[in-house]
Amino acid sequence: MAKSIFLLVLFPVLVCSQNTLTVSVKGVKSSEGNISIGLYTDAEGFLKADKIYKGLFQKAQEGTTTAVIENLPKGTYAIAVYHDENANEELDTNLLGIPKEPLGFSKGKLKTFGPPDFEECAFRLDTDQEILVTIK
Repeated sequence: MAKSIFLLVLFPVLVCSQNTLTVSVKGVKSSEGNISIGLYTDAEGFLKADKIYKGLFQKAQEGTTTAVIENLPKGTYAIAVYHDENANEELDTNLLGIPKEPLGFSKGKLKTFGPPDFEECAFRLDTDQEILVTIK
């Protein structure tokens, strides 16, 4: 009986275990503005502002800025980051749509004519993890 109660109490914890993702953004040139972090779960919504699974703005710290995203289920994710230098909560671009603010991605790198795709940036989260993203 006691063993059954223990399993009933432990089962939801095992099934619903959540993970913490620490994102360290390297290459932050100043403490002005914020670091914007977007966490995506699928290719269809990747880099679309209205399809962010979880997002946050972290006050920029020159050098490396660290942010923590908690309560994430196991799964496949991709991250897009930019330094919102003027804190207007948008990635500023020029007339051709080329970003004027530094940005970076988990694993993937900017291509000559555009951003990497979801698969190039994707990583598996099965336990607490730290990801390093370099912005340029």
